[in-house]
Amino acid sequence: MNFEHTEDRRMLSDMLQRFVADQYSFPVRDKHAHSAEGFSSEHWARYAELGAIGALFTETDGGFGGAGFDISVVFEALGRGLAVEPFLGALMAGSAIAHASHPAASPSSASASSASASAAPATSDNHAILADIVSGERIAAFAHGEPESFYELARVATQARREGEQWIIDGAKAVVAQGERADVFVVSARTLGDVDDEHGISLFVIPADAAGVQRRGFALIDGGRAAELTLNDVRVPAGALLGRVDEGYATIEHAVGRGIVALCAEAVGAMDAARDATLEYLRTRKQFGMPIGSFQALQHRMADVLLEIEQARSAVINAAAALDDQDRRTRERALSAAKYTIGRVGILVAEECIQLHGGIGMTWELPLAHYAKRLVMIDHQLGDEDFHLERYVALGQN
Repeated sequence: MNFEHTEDRRMLSDMLQRFVADQYSFPVRDKHAHSAEGFSSEHWARYAELGAIGALFTETDGGFGGAGFDISVVFEALGRGLAVEPFLGALMAGSAIAHASHPAASPSSASASSASASAAPATSDNHAILADIVSGERIAAFAHGEPESFYELARVATQARREGEQWIIDGAKAVVAQGERADVFVVSARTLGDVDDEHGISLFVIPADAAGVQRRGFALIDGGRAAELTLNDVRVPAGALLGRVDEGYATIEHAVGRGIVALCAEAVGAMDAARDATLEYLRTRKQFGMPIGSFQALQHRMADVLLEIEQARSAVINAAAALDDQDRRTRERALSAAKYTIGRVGILVAEECIQLHGGIGMTWELPLAHYAKRLVMIDHQLGDEDFHLERYVALGQN
C-alpha cells in the first residue's frame, strides 16, 4: 500500500501549516483558548475559507476529501498550533449526519422490512445542516458521552420516546466540546433495551435553542471550553431522527472512529511541536560552558523520544489507512491500537520534554507546558490507553 500523500494533500498540509505558523501564534491561540467563547470565530471562518473543514468530508457530503489521510493531514497541522476551534465537533456530528443519510448505513433488507414503519429517510433539513457544517456557517457538537458511560459507546441512559409526530428526549450528556457555542447537537438516546445494549440506540439532530435544552459551560484544563448538556422534555419532530430508530450504534462507531483518527493525528502534530521546541532548547541552553544537548545522557533520552514519536506516527498512518475498511475487526483494532499508542507515547513525550527543559518547562508563558497538557488530555478523549488496550485484545479474541 502506498502511504505517500497525494499532491492535493501535500498542498493542503503545507497551506495549513503556514497559516498556523503565520496567523495562529501561541499568544493568539492562548488569548482565544481562555476567552469567554473558547475559540476564535474569525479564525474558524478563515479555516473554512482555506478548505480545512471541507477536507474532512467527501464530495457526496459537500466536501472534497473525507478519507482517513485527509482527516489526519488537517488535524496534524491543527495539533502543531494547539488549535481550539470546533473541528472535532464538526467532524463527528457531520460524519454522523452523513453516515445515517447514506443507504449503506441502513440495516439489511430483512431487518428493514420489519422496521419499515420506523424508517427515517434523510430530510432536506439534515442535508442543509450538513452543508452549513461543511461551510463553517453552523457549529455542531456530538453529544454522546454521559457521566457514567466510562468510554463505552453502547452505554446510553438518555431516553427518547415517540409521541405522535414528535420525539421526547430526557437525559444528560457530559463534556460536550464547544457545547456552549454549538448551534446544533447530534444526540444519542435509548429508544429500546437496556442501558448498555448496542441495539436500541437512536440519534437525533437537536437545535441548541430547542425548549428544554440546558447548557452549563466550563473551561477545559488544556484550553477551550465544553459544556454539560441537560435535556428535559425536549420535543423534536419525527424528522429529527437520524437513520433508523434503534439502529444508531453503527453510526456512532463510524463517527467516533473518525474522531479517534483526528485526535491521534492532532497528538502527532503536538508531539512534533514539543520535539522541535525541546531540540532548540538543548542546542541553546548552556551549562558548564557548553550546550546541554552535547551531554550524552540527554542525547539518549531525546533519541528515545524521537523513536517513540515515529512509532506513534506509524500507528496513525495505519489507523487512517484502515478507517474505511469494510472489515469491522480490522478497522476497529487499528483505531484502538493507534489510540493506545498515542496515549502511551503522548504522556512519555510530555514528561520527557518538560524534564529536559527543567523547571522552566512548567511555566505558563512557555508553550511547551500547554502542549504537554493537551497531549495528556487527548489520552482521555474517546477512550484512554487502558480502555483501548483492553478493546484491542477483546476484538482479537472475538
